[in-house]
Amino acid sequence: MFSRIVATFIGFLLCSCVWNDPESTPSYLPIDDSEYPYADLPRIVIETEDFTQIRDRETKIPAKLQIYGKDAPESDVLDLTIKGRGNSSFTMAKYSIKLKFNEAQSLFGMPADKEWDLVSNQRDKSMLRNYITYQLARILQDEYSPQCRFVELYLNREYMGVYLLVEHVKVAPHRVNLVKNDSSFLFEKTEDENDDDIIFESSLNYIFNIKYPKPPKQECINLLKTHVNEFENRLSNDCITLSDWIDIDDFVRYYWIQEFSKNIDGAFGRSIFITWQVNEPFKMGPVWDFDLAYGIGNTRMMSSNDWYVRNQGWYQHLIKNNTFKSKVNQFWKENRNFFVDMTDSIVSSLNLLKDASDNEFKRWPILENDEIWPFVESYNSYEATVDSLKSWTTRRIQWIDEHL
Repeated sequence: MFSRIVATFIGFLLCSCVWNDPESTPSYLPIDDSEYPYADLPRIVIETEDFTQIRDRETKIPAKLQIYGKDAPESDVLDLTIKGRGNSSFTMAKYSIKLKFNEAQSLFGMPADKEWDLVSNQRDKSMLRNYITYQLARILQDEYSPQCRFVELYLNREYMGVYLLVEHVKVAPHRVNLVKNDSSFLFEKTEDENDDDIIFESSLNYIFNIKYPKPPKQECINLLKTHVNEFENRLSNDCITLSDWIDIDDFVRYYWIQEFSKNIDGAFGRSIFITWQVNEPFKMGPVWDFDLAYGIGNTRMMSSNDWYVRNQGWYQHLIKNNTFKSKVNQFWKENRNFFVDMTDSIVSSLNLLKDASDNEFKRWPILENDEIWPFVESYNSYEATVDSLKSWTTRRIQWIDEHL
């Protein structure tokens, strides 16, 4: 151990910010954790070329990354590019980051890939909402739910806080597993018109981005748009045999994850991923983006009462179908215990972040901030944020039981 610490120290002395020289390959990226000590989470250390700052979601910045354990590096120095990511969350002081390695990397036992996301979760003071939802989706046997790991991030020698390292949603054998051809699609219901995205508007005036194939040929865009429009026309006019168009069980499972969490974005807002392959039904998912769920958002969303997702988007039409509604009721009755178990696991999840939360809220002192949206509640401790999340989910289960 002593020799590793000495080697690390020597690496610190040798390492400088001139690594952008093609002949410069530092063995270590420096980390100063004297103010924010090790908190039983892996540390990801990133330095950008010439310490360039992330200013937008489009510019790819060359960078190097190294993973640290408690006392020493646990990976080589890896080459990648980074850029900002997220929608409204990117405007926050603690923003999310998109990673793209030069070579596919297996991080913390997750399948190797080039593309990963560092999600800031700053709007979620518990930092648990995305994490517990991805776990719930796996327990409910979703076809694919993003794997993730909590880390602490140092960017350009500045401590940035606790992040969730998540598999980037993409078509790949170990992620969204589709046959790669011009008749297989991963697309997203969104509210944004980003220049980099292929966009079409459906017959019900919903905006969709095509994530795969990318870039799609015009005939591919026309094929998907025509199929979506025909589905929406039949759905809204109640002249549809659902099993010919959707994977009903898949739609029901996705519905309950969004409805149970009362997710703002899940009500056919944004981050709604859908897949379709020619001659197969639509499938929903993977689930994504729950930092404005479980009682965060506005006065209506803070309440654990009321139906929400079933009154929005495609689901407002689906719920009128007797077959679909029967499946919805049946699913809750058969899987209710999994939702209860998830609620019970929230307190145990607290142990993952209890120590790291001290660092997080020292760096970002927002616990008592309830004046600027979406910081709608004030807390006197990190434990109080977790208790509030558990209490909300418990009340949500009770309300659903009473109103199913």
